[in-house]
Amino acid sequence: MNFSDVYEAVLKGYPDILTVDEMSKALGVSSKTGYQLLRENKVEHLKVGRAYRVPKAHLLSYLRLGMQTVANF
Repeated sequence: MNFSDVYEAVLKGYPDILTVDEMSKALGVSSKTGYQLLRENKVEHLKVGRAYRVPKAHLLSYLRLGMQTVANF
């Protein structure tokens, strides 16, 4: 599975900047886990006031890192 396949399968229907709930839904994890990914700086994000926003490009970078980690096993 290459990078464009991941984009088509996971993120195509989402806006360019995602909320934590949208990011969590795209990744198939709970909102609690989504916030944990942000707190641990595993996914780069922006903080706008009290809200977190995740540009799609940053989420793709996170997914790419995960794909590389899996490939190394």
